[in-house]
Amino acid sequence: MADGAYRGNPDVIIPYRKPADGTELPDWKKDLNRQHRTVRAQVEHALARMKTFKILRDYRRAAHTLADTASGIAHLHNIILAG
Repeated sequence: MADGAYRGNPDVIIPYRKPADGTELPDWKKDLNRQHRTVRAQVEHALARMKTFKILRDYRRAAHTLADTASGIAHLHNIILAG
């Protein structure tokens, strides 16, 4: 999921844009844009929380190991939240 700056990139989901003729978006598109904003904000906040772990902030390892590292940090974060 991305913001509107990624127009033309088929690999990302972007919100609907207002038509060039200036008409309003239909309600169903407005609802989808609202859901898009909500999900994207949650993801951005989760990434920000994960970056508080020094291992991700200063990541200098092979790129193919990043998914395993991020998964481990997410698991540790969940343990911290569970208290």
